[in-house]
Amino acid sequence: MKLSIVIAALLGVFLTSSLATDNVNENNQGNVGGNSHQTVSINNDQHVANIDTNDGWHSWNSVWDYKYGFMATRIFSKKVCIISKMNRKVLPDIVVIPKVIKEKKKSGAQGPPPGELRYVVSKTTIPDLTPYGKNIEALCRGLPTYVAREVEGGKGANFFYSGSCFDANILWLFNIGFCGNMAWK
Repeated sequence: MKLSIVIAALLGVFLTSSLATDNVNENNQGNVGGNSHQTVSINNDQHVANIDTNDGWHSWNSVWDYKYGFMATRIFSKKVCIISKMNRKVLPDIVVIPKVIKEKKKSGAQGPPPGELRYVVSKTTIPDLTPYGKNIEALCRGLPTYVAREVEGGKGANFFYSGSCFDANILWLFNIGFCGNMAWK
């Protein structure tokens, strides 16, 4: 029994490392007394990036599926999933993400500010996840899932929302905000 558990654990480690061709980890301690950890795993063969943020009550996971052109974010505290079209003009190509992260990490506060995307979340759930691809389907399966549409100009340009928003910050690259769904406040 113990041997099969060890074999399963080792198999999981080896499969994970072979499927994700690039990984970036970041620990952030002392942010308003908090402690968070973010991992970006990239599978260049499937054209998928997986971003995991472990930040207590504010933890979330996101899948960027470049093949299908969609990204999905699972917000653990809200028990929902949000799917939106990828803005390829703002989001870097999957093969350059590790390079962009390393450059941003080196330049820190000296570099340009992170990009921002803002989305308005619909009030109706998506009944069928299959059009979004198997990776997003697996992330959102069993959760109320909503579509979000991008607001032109992001946070600073002609966008005001007085309701609830959830911000997902991807390392030093992007701040992505989801606003507006009364059902998941």
